[in-house]
Amino acid sequence: MRRGLSSHPQALRTAPANFSKAAPVGYDAWPFQSAHPSKKHPAFLPMTLEEIRALVQADLHSVDGVIRARLKSAVPLVDQVAEHIISGGGKRLRPLLVVLTARACGHQGASHIEAAAFIEFIHTATLLHDDVVDGSLLRRGRHTANEVYGNQASVLVGDFVYSRAFQMMADLACQPVMEIMAEATNVIAEGEVLQLMNAHNPDTTEQRYLDVIYRKTAKLFEAGAEVAAVLAQAQPPVRRALAAYGRHLGTAYQLVDDVLDYRSNPQERGKNLGDDLAEGKPTLPLIHALKSGSETQRTAIRRAIEQGGLEQLEPVVAAIEATGALDYTTRLAQAELEQALSSLGSLPDSSYKDGLAALARFAAAHTT
Repeated sequence: MRRGLSSHPQALRTAPANFSKAAPVGYDAWPFQSAHPSKKHPAFLPMTLEEIRALVQADLHSVDGVIRARLKSAVPLVDQVAEHIISGGGKRLRPLLVVLTARACGHQGASHIEAAAFIEFIHTATLLHDDVVDGSLLRRGRHTANEVYGNQASVLVGDFVYSRAFQMMADLACQPVMEIMAEATNVIAEGEVLQLMNAHNPDTTEQRYLDVIYRKTAKLFEAGAEVAAVLAQAQPPVRRALAAYGRHLGTAYQLVDDVLDYRSNPQERGKNLGDDLAEGKPTLPLIHALKSGSETQRTAIRRAIEQGGLEQLEPVVAAIEATGALDYTTRLAQAELEQALSSLGSLPDSSYKDGLAALARFAAAHTT
């Protein structure tokens, strides 16, 4: 399971022939083939990611300014690594979720801008540390910070970004926000350790893997949505519903990412097929194929997980396709999408609520 790009610098592998480019969010966007992305929630309007961002364009511009200002340091190496991170791009989904949620709750202040920035800082710090742990060389088509500046600098600047995030939280002087984020960062750290324990372990269960997804990916989405609701002074039931929205959105996003590791267009995605397999990570498609495949298929998958590398990629992909493992993972992601959309029921109708629904659909249908 990767939240960034490949650690393998070889040429991008060829996408399957049935790959198609992403459609606007809310239409027939691969990998889901249903005529409507959410039959239970037909009222939400389809929107592209660019249209979602346009709803809060001024807020996102302010977030970018805060990110640049708050990453400044008197230590030159910190500045250099920080600039490397900022210029690396990325979707910035977590800040987008924070500002949309705050506006959907009727927030009129500016505290959500700081919150969106420190949520992105926590995400950035985890990526810096992840790349060191995984030995990654590339992220979003560029050399990772650890490849350019070394592991020591990456770890230490990651610590700086973490601590800067908590300085920003303290500046808000909001105890519930501090409690939410303290728990979130602790849970995320536990997720990193759990993933390390699961590596090269073909006996990893589906529940154990879903726990890793929650801790490593979904928890920060959950925290971002809840923090935004707190800052907007939403009532506790609304807070809980929006936290659930973030959790289900984050889970759907990671499940789709697992599918894309075996079925995507590498040139568009900027990531090689089979990267998780190369690192010996037993993601859900592999776990399901291990349960459902023939003895020959199970043997190939177990060997691939235990040894890592890509020598078994072809038979493993064949086993995943034959057992319907990608479709199974896709169905779970679709179920998470439905739960995310249901969690928005407590919000009043607004363009921001529509944006949150469209963002959940993007999470469950992204192709890059």
